Amino acid sequence: MTNPNRWIALVVAALLLPIGGQAQEPVAWDGALEFHTFSIIAIDPGTGESGVAVTTRRPCVGNAVPWVRPGVGAVATQGGTRIEYGGDLLDLLEQGVAPQAALGRVVAADEGRERRQVAVIDMQGRTAQWTGSGQYGAEERGDWVAERTGPTFAVQGNSLVSTEVVDRVAESFRASEGSRRHLADRLIEALQAGQRLGGDGRHGDSQSAAVLVADPRPGMSRRPDGVTVDINVCEHAEPVAEVRRIYDAVSETLGFRVLRQFAGQDVVQLKVMLHALGYFQPEASELSLEEPGSDVYGPEAMDAVDRFRADQGWQTAVAGFVDDRTVERLWARLDELGKAAEVRTLLLELARVRR
Repeated sequence: MTNPNRWIALVVAALLLPIGGQAQEPVAWDGALEFHTFSIIAIDPGTGESGVAVTTRRPCVGNAVPWVRPGVGAVATQGGTRIEYGGDLLDLLEQGVAPQAALGRVVAADEGRERRQVAVIDMQGRTAQWTGSGQYGAEERGDWVAERTGPTFAVQGNSLVSTEVVDRVAESFRASEGSRRHLADRLIEALQAGQRLGGDGRHGDSQSAAVLVADPRPGMSRRPDGVTVDINVCEHAEPVAEVRRIYDAVSETLGFRVLRQFAGQDVVQLKVMLHALGYFQPEASELSLEEPGSDVYGPEAMDAVDRFRADQGWQTAVAGFVDDRTVERLWARLDELGKAAEVRTLLLELARVRR
């Protein structure tokens, strides 16, 4: 029986993996990694998940800031980002070093520490944060810096419209405690709460957001690194909203699309064509187009479409998929069998425009 929790969203949006397995570096990074941003790192004690959600006014934030390791913890390295903090801190946590001691060790060894903002959390919910002095000093220009922590999370940000941004993120995440929701879902919601206040106060052409979650439970991830959710929107006008849209779509959350039963004269036309080709109700000498439901696109018609498409050598994961190419092929087959003119005559009344 399929595990109902195996909803795993393995998505990388706008992220290419060239030879060597290294993420492609955006031109806009231009050597220096500057991710002035806000983020949340968190764990779910009930599931053992660890994750990060982040957004910024720079492209491809997901390529540099968030780091997770299943059963170990999570790291966000931002500001004057030092990517090595991710692996170094997770290595120390895995060795049993507490977050505060681990962070103190890596920061002390970093000559560029005053440019950094970094946070780390372990699976006990212990957190540590560092914001270097270089991140402060521009508050009079509306460039705010803040940190907040809770029993299972840490929020941090710089270049913010106000310190209330991190307050809202923390409040949102705290409010979803015990709600029996996936960690990624809660992280995205918290990030959206901060974004609604304005989030990163800078304005520019590039914006990005990402969510990264790892799960140590057997069978929850297909990947050897235990990552279950990896959504990286490298550039978008509303990247946090796009992360939410992608998450809802790939997890097939109710509401991500409009649900309806198609009905109309186009369905009747389709059935007439499929009948003429022997796919829909082939045993009937002619179709009754007056019966209730004759204009409804139901399972029988969808099955006929699927069999027709299969006979064309086409594959699709969408049952009953009818696009322009399918319609063109239906007419082509009717032409080949010498039935196109007859079918067109039958369809004249169905396709009549009356004003």
